[in-house]
Amino acid sequence: MSSPALGEFLRTRRARIRPAAVGLNEYGRRRMVGLRREEVAQLAGMSVDYYTRLERGRGEDFPDSVLDSVARALRLDAAERDHFYTLVRPADPDYNYAPMVRPGTRLLLDSIATPAFVLGRHMEVLAWNHLGDKVFDFGAIAEPERNLARFTVLDPAAGVFYPDWEPVAAETAAYLRRQVDRCPRDRRLTSLIDGLTTGNPVFHRIWSVHTPAGNAHGDRLIQHPVVGRIEFHYETLALPGDQDQLLVVYTVAPGSAAREAVAALGARELVGVH
Repeated sequence: MSSPALGEFLRTRRARIRPAAVGLNEYGRRRMVGLRREEVAQLAGMSVDYYTRLERGRGEDFPDSVLDSVARALRLDAAERDHFYTLVRPADPDYNYAPMVRPGTRLLLDSIATPAFVLGRHMEVLAWNHLGDKVFDFGAIAEPERNLARFTVLDPAAGVFYPDWEPVAAETAAYLRRQVDRCPRDRRLTSLIDGLTTGNPVFHRIWSVHTPAGNAHGDRLIQHPVVGRIEFHYETLALPGDQDQLLVVYTVAPGSAAREAVAALGARELVGVH
């Protein structure tokens, strides 16, 4: 089975490397910046026809040694290398995807003293704790629309809520790309991505960059409508036994203004806890 995403990924990666950077002489008129197919094949120690077959998305029977050589030739980092292998050999999709949050996971959420929530494969918000609701107002959103990707990309309010919107959008794209690479025949997922890329031209540009990895942790600035600016740190954790669910936890530094802002939110009426 051919994979258009594999060819797209390889083309973007060879386009970023100038021949001189890898010890090759530039010759002839070039239609694009970066390495030609034959130059990648030369660096990887393979025939041009063999590499072309890979770039056309037909790499499922390529041995690991060949894939390793291509990864080295294209100077892929660890995240890009993992992404490359996923594209070559995607896992079988789960056609009966129906996310269920375990009772133990809900108890874990309730025990966390900072904003936390669980995301599903399509970035749908499956569960959250009290502070997660106070920061994101999940309980006020109808369940079919309770999707962090839709909010980030399509809701005009997201540009205010996330003052540094573009990095958040890039992480959203990276997460969704990992999922679609893992489950390429998930029609609900591909439909979501189509809606996001057609609904927001800036996100379409971000998506086309083909960034394979998002941050599992980092800093997140939020402009909350009630308490104003909050500087969070976040950690994204895979839940044991369920590769389609992630636990996202937002933390604040002790003694910080952000800690005071979160405490003020937590003191508000305890409603909407799920």
